[in-house]
Amino acid sequence: MTSLVELRVLEGPNLYFPRAAVKLTLDVSTITEAGDDTVLRLARRIGLRTTRPGAAGSGFRQRFALRAVERLVRAIAGEAGTRRLAVRVRPTSDPEVLVVAYPWRNRGRARALGEAVAHALDALTTGDVEAAVSAAAQEVATAERGTRPATITPRIPVVAVTGTNGKTTTSRMIAHVARTSGLVVGWSNTDGIYRDGLLVEAGDYSGPSGAARALGLDGVQLAVTETARGGILLKGIGITRNDVSVVTNVTADHLGLQGIDTVDQLAEVKSVVPRITRRDGWAVLNGDDPRVLAMRSVIVAQPWVFSRDPDSPAVRDVLGSGGRATTVIDGWVTVLVPGADPDPLVELVDVPMTLAGLSRFNIENALAAASAALAIGLAREHVVEGLRSFRPDAEHNPGRMNFFSLPGEVSVVMDLAHNEAGLEALLEIMAGVRRPGARLLLGLGAVGDRTDELIDALGEIGAKGSDVVAIGHKEWYLRGRTMEEIDVLLRAGAARVGVTDIETHRTEVECLAALVAQARPGDVVGLMCHAERQEAYDWLAVHDGAPDTPEVLSRKVRAAAVPAPVSGA
Repeated sequence: MTSLVELRVLEGPNLYFPRAAVKLTLDVSTITEAGDDTVLRLARRIGLRTTRPGAAGSGFRQRFALRAVERLVRAIAGEAGTRRLAVRVRPTSDPEVLVVAYPWRNRGRARALGEAVAHALDALTTGDVEAAVSAAAQEVATAERGTRPATITPRIPVVAVTGTNGKTTTSRMIAHVARTSGLVVGWSNTDGIYRDGLLVEAGDYSGPSGAARALGLDGVQLAVTETARGGILLKGIGITRNDVSVVTNVTADHLGLQGIDTVDQLAEVKSVVPRITRRDGWAVLNGDDPRVLAMRSVIVAQPWVFSRDPDSPAVRDVLGSGGRATTVIDGWVTVLVPGADPDPLVELVDVPMTLAGLSRFNIENALAAASAALAIGLAREHVVEGLRSFRPDAEHNPGRMNFFSLPGEVSVVMDLAHNEAGLEALLEIMAGVRRPGARLLLGLGAVGDRTDELIDALGEIGAKGSDVVAIGHKEWYLRGRTMEEIDVLLRAGAARVGVTDIETHRTEVECLAALVAQARPGDVVGLMCHAERQEAYDWLAVHDGAPDTPEVLSRKVRAAAVPAPVSGA
């Protein structure tokens, strides 16, 4: 048996420290199950002179393990020559497993310390506690120092965007506004690395390597980085700080992975991004999301909230403390500054991404993007121009709320919709362009690394919100599951709301084709599209599908708002 479950070197700011750190995941059963004599000898050896470790297997023993591991790390580091080492220890959902983190400056010594701690824990079963700690310290003292952290200190302004939903759309809008102002923009996101709107390298670059690549592009004057949960947890953030941060929202997604089991824990992960915002910068926070607003307590930057409600407590509180807010007043995107009149920037109906004011999620994204663009110092007129010219199409925002018209008066909406909130937003938009008497046809799907509960919930939400539902699988994103497993979970959720007549298709494009074949004039087909975005675009083009212009979309919204005729005499 080994006590070391995982040793991970985090290259930059992370959940535990605002700088590079090592994260150890340790099985501490050698402490929690050890006899009283062994744990008391360990306590004395590491300097816990007065302690009551509790009985083996008890909750008190588990608490003792937290203290003991922290002191063990410090004792080994101290005897190896490293003084004043910061150490943080956290429990996990498994009472026998702890997470330990400490900052590092020399990779070789830092890894050696983690391995030595595990060796000392392993040796507790032999009973030679004192010798085990001394041997561990010797391991570290003789290890090669190794390389330094590769974290980059930016020399150009950086806007960092995180959140559960909307971060890609928001970062794309910010980059577009900055390009509208004439700046050369480097941008990293889940699709790739972009320089001045051109794709430099495709792939998921929402981790630390993406930020580094965006900052290193030739001639870039502003970097916009999308920062995902996985990058923070698995590698840390690739830069030491940002000038403006944006947190769009925090909802259930990717729970059960990398030790993050609750939405509150997920919010703590996302908070790393505004925590490293410069003191003279701005943290743009969603004032309508309590978990995001609570991040005010951990930031040193100035707060700038966005909210659809100008009278929300968040807006009043932030303005009262000298911050700023962006909101909607009389249908206008409006900036509020303490002691000044409201500044109306642009009407919502003139912001194509809000889908003629229909999408509350994209209204929030527009508010966030406007706030960040102004906070980084872009001119007001350029912000207005950028908001007016950014469109929900395959050019500006691929894969997010893309609208198309097909012959026969059939509408198609494509969106990632990868979690519950995203699917609810897709259904809201579909309903907003459905003419009276028409139907909603949904292509439902899920990636494999979601929990059983989330996939089941997607099935329930999709079936409840649509008239016809079909499953379109994502072959390249099964992530350890089979199509059959995902199928069973989605169907179980749908059956809970009485929907059992569901066709299954092996691909998203097959699902799209099958739904379009069933559609009648006025119907709206929605596709949760992740794996085959380009293939779906190509299919639509071959079948004479045309992207909706803002004018076409406005007409659809107006037509959907017309009351259905009343039958009878």
